[in-house]
Amino acid sequence: MESIKIMVAEHENVRRMLKVIRNISYRVLTNGQYDIDDFPRIIDFVRTYTDKLHHGKEEDIFFATMEKELEKLAKSGAIKGMYIEHDSGRLYMANLEKGLAAFREGKDEARLDIIANAICYADLLDRHIEKENTAMYSFAERMLPDEIKSYIDEESRKVDIEATAKGTQEKYEKLLAELEDKYS
Repeated sequence: MESIKIMVAEHENVRRMLKVIRNISYRVLTNGQYDIDDFPRIIDFVRTYTDKLHHGKEEDIFFATMEKELEKLAKSGAIKGMYIEHDSGRLYMANLEKGLAAFREGKDEARLDIIANAICYADLLDRHIEKENTAMYSFAERMLPDEIKSYIDEESRKVDIEATAKGTQEKYEKLLAELEDKYS
């Protein structure tokens, strides 16, 4: 499925950002060189590229279709688990944002909230991506009928065309490369 190939490639970009998150978190921990203003940029990447674009396709198209078409999988709770992990990631980002606000207000102890939420997010998403790449996507490839696979591909293609037209992919891939250079 073309949509799965694209989502796996997006996963690689997300994993690259997870490395940036770990590296900047380590610098916060050790009082190393970092720019606190890079955290809102990371949050923007997570909320727009990872969550809105990528998770949007998964939730609105891929998982929703799998739930409808594969009763056994839907009953197993596997898809619900993917939704829960997406929601947990959103919570970590909201808490990271709160920690950043407290840190900017001069509360040095808020470093703990920054580090904890950033690292928890990175760990959660890395494990989540592994499950999707090795289990969910391969299950869909094996179990979904060809016409349903075509439907998922077509609906995902529409989202990707819109994102490309808005410059979303280019913007966030550029940001990712910039932050990788800065925090490698």
